[in-house]
Order: sequence, then structure tokens, then C-alpha cells
Amino acid sequence: MYLTINTKKGIKQIIDVLRKDQSPDGSWNYPFETGLSTDAYMIILLRTLSIDDEELIQGLASRIISKQEKNGAWKLFYDERDGNLTATLEAYSGLLYSGYFKKEDHRLKAAKRFIVANGGIEKVNMFTKIMLALTGHYKWPAFFPIPIEVILLPLSFPINFYQFSVYGRVNLAPILILAEKKFSMKTKRSPDLSDLFSKRTTENDWEIQPEWRSLFSSIEEGIKSLIGLPIQLHSLAMDRAKKYMLEHIEPDGTVYSYYSSTFLMVFALLSLGYSKNDPLITKALNGLKSMKTEINGVPHMQYTTANVWNTSLITSALQFAQVSPDDPVVKNANHYLLERQHYKFGDWVIHNPNSLPGGWGFSDVNTINPDVDDTTASLRSIARGIPTRPQFREAWDRGLDWLLSMQNDDGGWASFEKNIKNKWLGLLPIEKGEFMFGDPTSADLTGRTLEFLGNYTNLPRNHPAVKKAINWLLKNQEKDGSWYGRWGICYLYGTWAAVTGLISVGFPTNHRSIQQAVTWLKSVQNKDGGWGESCLSDSQKRYVPLNKSTLTDTSWALDSLITVEESPTKEIQGGIMYLLESIEKVDWTTEYPKGQAMAGGFYIHYHSYRYIFPLIALSHYHRKFD
Repeated sequence: MYLTINTKKGIKQIIDVLRKDQSPDGSWNYPFETGLSTDAYMIILLRTLSIDDEELIQGLASRIISKQEKNGAWKLFYDERDGNLTATLEAYSGLLYSGYFKKEDHRLKAAKRFIVANGGIEKVNMFTKIMLALTGHYKWPAFFPIPIEVILLPLSFPINFYQFSVYGRVNLAPILILAEKKFSMKTKRSPDLSDLFSKRTTENDWEIQPEWRSLFSSIEEGIKSLIGLPIQLHSLAMDRAKKYMLEHIEPDGTVYSYYSSTFLMVFALLSLGYSKNDPLITKALNGLKSMKTEINGVPHMQYTTANVWNTSLITSALQFAQVSPDDPVVKNANHYLLERQHYKFGDWVIHNPNSLPGGWGFSDVNTINPDVDDTTASLRSIARGIPTRPQFREAWDRGLDWLLSMQNDDGGWASFEKNIKNKWLGLLPIEKGEFMFGDPTSADLTGRTLEFLGNYTNLPRNHPAVKKAINWLLKNQEKDGSWYGRWGICYLYGTWAAVTGLISVGFPTNHRSIQQAVTWLKSVQNKDGGWGESCLSDSQKRYVPLNKSTLTDTSWALDSLITVEESPTKEIQGGIMYLLESIEKVDWTTEYPKGQAMAGGFYIHYHSYRYIFPLIALSHYHRKFD
């Protein structure tokens, strides 16, 4: 009785918060928080272009300094041992560029000691070295690891531009231009970072490993096979890279609504002779500024906005909690989502030429970069309105057709691309290249898509698409019974997606694979009834406990167990108790990242998750057991 009463109370409490937080346009604009890199880079960009937006610069600097650890470092997540070298270098640089902090400040002295003690400027990641190179603090290599002519190689060549992921391409195109131009831009506001080199010499190390040589030779052979003189090919490649960059500008002026690719495009255009006052650059800067959010009274530059993702997940969760599709909060949200379904072709058509547009993207302004996760989430959201709204039926048919067309030949789904086969990514001389440039089939995408197909469509359970997806999940289960999730942290996320997906299409709960997953989930439950996983899992390629429970992890584990079990086991009851007692909790666990984009380098704190997934887990418990 206690759990029944309090579960209902908890559900209502979350619904009330979500009603209050909905924006006038029907969306939810909860922050997409991604650490401090974008904050530092925005300061560096504005100062380099002599745009003295003091209110923004001072606010971003305040946010950066507030996150510094006692040892002078900055971290990407709470339990990241001593700190993160790259994040510390970026924060330190941003603070110096701001002009509000000097090298003599004891906090910056501590940061410098950490940087030098951990290998210095030479040991930061390659993307940060590129930022340092284009702002005049690091020497470009004589030969960049990837020649710009790669953009000319045909699709038939095993290594070509379109075998990089779309995220990789939109960042790589401006990088290739900048590397070819050896472009750098310093101003009188640029700080001196030469004392951050660990060696007395300032000879710059790009750490090109010997293994790269064979891959580079293959690319060179492909380039030599192209018809044309080298100088003509080089000029054509530069034009092609510029054209690619400009063709991927969204209506707000950003490149695919990503901070990094837009930042790089601004510098690439400058390297090509554009004025800093050119409308393309002005609009790009305004687009970046429009992605500013506020957290705890200070600004944060979001890497992108997450409005479509937030809104589709929240709206489907509300309806799962028995909020009517005719309720204004749902109607307004679905109106927002319908307006953001895609009608334009994007890069996805390169590997999927026989489908029409119909997916959804992640951010508020995406028009040409749909992804599978946002598409299934948006389709879940509009599903209950189909019988009475013809507009929903049209959107549903277009979205479902696109979704099914994106299934990989191996049976699973990736995020943005179809059949990207690039096993050579591991040879790239770029840290975490498989994350930046790859888009493989993943358990989270495949599981969530299966869950959608099983619970929201009438697709037969023996349909080839379903059978192939099941087979992929079974082949890719970890030995301990878990699955690895690509876009969340990590094994709890992947296991939740796989288990709920398999069961939704009629996979037997007593199957060995499901029972192994259940046993694993129970084995990693914390004493307080909850679950918690560390961001270290993705880098170490194994489950690493956080040793504290989080709302989101607990919800994923609970939803999995509730899906499988026929009665509320003690593990389920313990998890529900943890959620009910922690709904209003505010501490470091409620700010801990539960999303990832690049292992060891890029983590995401979705401010919406503390509401979405507890609401789903509590509602599932209430529907099945109360």
C-alpha cells in the first residue's frame, strides 16, 4: 500500500514539474550541458575576432572558474581522479583570453602546475591542438594526417570521405581547409601559452604513429589514381571542402547545429579570405550565441540544443503515465514535433539512396541531420494521436518508412548513417577517432528501435527487420550478460535498451540471454536500492560502478527488471523506494553525466533525464503491479 500511494504521488509530482517547465512553443529546452570546452572556446572565439561581448565573456569565465578543483585542475566528471589535462588546458586558456584572470592568480598558477606535471600542452587531444594551432599557440604539422584530397575519393574506394560519420565530416571539412592553409590568428588579446610546453623546445608533437603509415599510403594510392594534375586536384579538393561546409549550414547559420563545426567553419572562412564581418560569419556567431543557456545563474554555451530530444522523450513519457493525448501539454508538444519533421535530403541519402526524408533531428533547428533515436522517440510521441488526426498519420508513415530504411545490413541500427564500414578507423592518428568518425550499429539504438517496433507498431514479430535486429543483439551481448550503450553511460544504458527491446517483440523472458541480463542487473544493484555507473566504463570498456546511485541509472535498471519480472521482486521494490526518496535530491549525483559522445573526452548532463526516466519507471511499476 505504501509503495502504491507514494508511486502515484511521485508520478504526479514529476508530471507537475514537466507541465510547469514546458516552453510556450510546446517544447522543453532543458539544458544540454557538456562541460566547459564550449564556454572556453566561445571566449577564445570572441576575443580572437575582437568582439568584446563583456557580459557573456565575464559570465562564461565565472562559470569556468567556479568548476575548478582544489588541485587546480578541471574534471569532465566527478570521479575522474585528479583531473583532465585537455579540459584544464582549455579552461586555463579561456580564462586568460577573457582578460579577467591573470597568470599570477593563484588559481591559474595551480592550473599551470597541473598541466605541466601531466605532460604539458603536447599531450592534449588533437582537437584541442587544432584550436591551439589556429589561434597561433601550436605549430601546424608539415603534413596533416589526413590529406584534403580524401574528399575527392570515390565512394567505391574503401577509404573515402563518406566513410567517416556525418559528425566527423562536418568537423573534418573545415579542419582540412585550415590544415592546408596552416592558418593561425593572433591578436593583442591573445595570451602567451609557450610556458605550458613540458619540454624546453617548443617543437610541436602531433604523435603520428607508425601504424598510420600504411593507411596513409592507401589514401595516397587512391589520390594518385584520380585524373588530373596534383595542383588541379588540390584546388578542386579545397573547393569541394568549402562547398561541403557551406551546404551543411542550418537556418540559424550554424553547421548542423554543432558548436565545434561552426567554430571551425568561422576560422576556415577567415583562412579563405572572408571578412570577419561577412554575413556568413556574423550569422554563424549569432547562431552560436542562440545556443546559450543559463545554469545556476551563469551562462553556458551548449554544444547544441536538445529540444526535439527532450520534447519527444517527455511527451511519450507523459502519455505512458496516462496523460491524455488531448491534454494541452501533449497537444502543444506534438504540434512542435510535427513542425520539425524533416523534408530535406541529408547526407544519410549517400548510403541510403532509395528512401525519402521523414526522420527527426536532435536540436531545435536541425533540418537535414535526422537520427534514428530522435525519430523513434518522436514517433512514440505522436502514436496515440494517429486514429483521430490525419496529419499524424502522414507524419507517422513518412517517419516509419525512413526508420526501416536505415537498418544496417548486419541487422542493427546506427544513429545517423547506414552501413558505414570503416574498420580502418582504429589506425587513424586521432585519439578516440572511432567515436568522432564512426557510427556503428549499437545496442542502444537497436534496442530502442526494437522497443518502438514492438510496442508501437503492428509489424509482425517474425518480420525480417525484427528477426535481424534480435540476432544482432544476441550476438553482441557481453559475457557478463550486459550490453554496451554507445550514447549513454554505458552498460546500464545498453542493457536497458536491449532487454526492453527484445521483450517488446515477444522474445521469451526465460531465454538464457534475458536471464543473464537480469542476473547482471541484480548483481550491480547498490545497498540503497539504486544503481549507479561511472563514466569510466566507456574508456575502460567494462562496467565500472560509481559507488553511488543516480536517478537515471536506477530508472534504466528498474524499467528493465519490471519488463521481465511477473511480480515486484525485492530488487524492484528497493529501486522504487530509492526513486521515491530521491525525486527531489540535488547533489553531485543529479549533475553526473549520463550521456556520452566521445569516451574520455565528451560527456553530457541531460537536465531532463532526472524527470523522464523516473517517470517511465514509476509509471511502468504502477501499470504492471499496482
